[in-house]
Amino acid sequence: MAEEPENRRPLSSRNTGWARKVARWLAATSVTPNQISMAGMVAAFASGLSFWCSSLLPGQWAFLLMAALFCQLRLLCNLFDGMVAIEAGRAAPDGGFWNEFPDRVSDLLIIGGMALATGSPDLGWAAVSFAFLTAYVRELGVNCGTPADFAGPMAKQHRMAVVTAAAVISAFERLWGGRGEILEAALWIIAIGAALTALRRSWRLVLRLRNRGTRPERYL
Repeated sequence: MAEEPENRRPLSSRNTGWARKVARWLAATSVTPNQISMAGMVAAFASGLSFWCSSLLPGQWAFLLMAALFCQLRLLCNLFDGMVAIEAGRAAPDGGFWNEFPDRVSDLLIIGGMALATGSPDLGWAAVSFAFLTAYVRELGVNCGTPADFAGPMAKQHRMAVVTAAAVISAFERLWGGRGEILEAALWIIAIGAALTALRRSWRLVLRLRNRGTRPERYL
């Protein structure tokens, strides 16, 4: 196994047997890590489109379950592009771009699709903006020479967990007379949680920079 990069997101799923088997299978094919990253954007588009269609077409529950499924597929692509690149030693020179850019596009597509489904584009833009800000602060820290900060409470995996749970619950909300309240509540959770995450990461970065070269302190 290749050495773990310093600024790689820690994921327990990376050490599971099934993930290693799938990664080995992918590494034995002609599929590249960058192509897996691109497939993640396609899955995110399908998820966002499914959310939108759930508000326009019959069969709302089916579209919402599809949105949840494609959201998880996006996360699987995020998992396996790195595993094939690092563990299988197939990283490309432009891999850094394809590691980050698809994540921002995917957040926009999925959260934007949720916003269209609820008729709340302003709330959707707020959630997307704060999600982008969390990633910006992380990369700003790396540029300043500190380790990447993946702290929550609303990091990427947390956002997608909220999206998936909201989609699955919303698929059955008509049983109790619901009309999209679950998805709207999820957007609020993502927006507020991502804003708090950006603030927390910013504070932790400032502390790291102030204490650089001194005795390490415990960060919030």
